[in-house]
Amino acid sequence: MMMHTTLAQLRTLKLNGLATSLEEQLTQPGMASMSFEERLALLVDREIHYRTDRRLVRLLKQAHLKYPQAAIEDIDARPTRGIDRNAVMSLALGDWVKSGHSILITGPTGAGKSWLACALAQYACRRGYSAFYQRVPRLQEELRVMHGSGTFVKWLIQLAKTDLLVLDDWGMGAIDSATRSDLLEIIDDRSANRATIITSQLPIEHWHAWIGDATIADAMLDRIMQRHHRFTLTGDSLRQEKPKTSKKEKNIEPS
Repeated sequence: MMMHTTLAQLRTLKLNGLATSLEEQLTQPGMASMSFEERLALLVDREIHYRTDRRLVRLLKQAHLKYPQAAIEDIDARPTRGIDRNAVMSLALGDWVKSGHSILITGPTGAGKSWLACALAQYACRRGYSAFYQRVPRLQEELRVMHGSGTFVKWLIQLAKTDLLVLDDWGMGAIDSATRSDLLEIIDDRSANRATIITSQLPIEHWHAWIGDATIADAMLDRIMQRHHRFTLTGDSLRQEKPKTSKKEKNIEPS
């Protein structure tokens, strides 16, 4: 009876990992041979892992990544893709998020730019950082809606607190003057403080012309380029379907 009360109290205190671990210990005969300090250490360790797992789930949910299952461990580093695995891993394991660096990923359509960006963002979440994914072409319409509803300033303040922002499909389609100004506000809030990943089919040397307004372009690119890392992907589109084997090419087993 006392143990049921203790378990209920642990869950009331939101120590669910510790409560679950205690229940498991009660069913394991080998635990009787362990000291109180050893069993307590196991309980605390389980609670820490439980909270870490819950935090990761929450961070990934808030990030809205296009490819939430993308992981740096699964990077396809074939020579034709132009990816240096060691460079990606060294960057991912470093302090680029904490230091507010930018990562610029360019390459042709289907080269895996968005996937690589999501893999880096996913690993940042695994390290406890907050992240948010946003396609730039869709952002233009969402900004108009937020301005109309009066929620833009609140959204901008919240975004400025996010450790990592992923801006996907940068330079795809024209932008109007209002979006151009909003993008500058977003980039300025992150300059030297918060990390940003930008993916684009457009080579970096053409970004100035895409932004349009020379003054805003100078200000925006100056902030992006302060401390940045570049990845230029190459190769054929990864979205191309593999050719299907025709019936004539299949091996027919005798009946």
